[in-house]
Amino acid sequence: MCNLQTSSLYYHYLSHRFTAQSQSCPEKNGRYPVPDQCDAYIECVDGEPRRQLCPDGLLFNDKVSLFTYPCQYPIDVDCGSRTRTQPPIPTEDCPHQFGYYKVGDQANCGQFKNCAGGTAYVLDCPTGLAFNSATYQCDWPDLVEDCDAEAYLGFKCPAQAQGLVQPVRFFRAPNDCQKYFLCVDDRPRVNFCGPEQAFNELINACDGVANVTGCA
Repeated sequence: MCNLQTSSLYYHYLSHRFTAQSQSCPEKNGRYPVPDQCDAYIECVDGEPRRQLCPDGLLFNDKVSLFTYPCQYPIDVDCGSRTRTQPPIPTEDCPHQFGYYKVGDQANCGQFKNCAGGTAYVLDCPTGLAFNSATYQCDWPDLVEDCDAEAYLGFKCPAQAQGLVQPVRFFRAPNDCQKYFLCVDDRPRVNFCGPEQAFNELINACDGVANVTGCA
């Protein structure tokens, strides 16, 4: 038979273990953030806490449901004060095992790579668009912080006459009737007319080829 002191110590152990589990598992089943690390989390299964680590490059999103994979791309996760992450596991082509990354410099903004398991898959944005690292989307180059729209598109918006500032202007490309540039706040974007059409600078719109001088 256990004496009173032994029973007291055993009760203290059980109480401490129960309290620790209660703090780690607010509910019997669920996933909960690790206070100081954004790519780690506690997974509770039947009240038992298990520490889990997201794949390198992904972060734990505590806002998703139990039926959704909790490790997601950084743009989809608000880490708050959980600033620490595991050391990166780079490969020859990828800075992390998972993620989307721009390919090229400020004058070559139209490609990006999707890293999956350390393997890079290079993808192209639609013509004239640039990869935006802040959104993981292809965007107008003038809206992408690390893209030089003029160098990328090979077009510089002409200077405006003093006192006649227009926020949006249109210019047909010199050697391509289907191609035209929009100057938005004096920064270029490129667009294209459809088949059998040409850009008509008289109406600032795509028109039938026969209606555009020099394009028929």
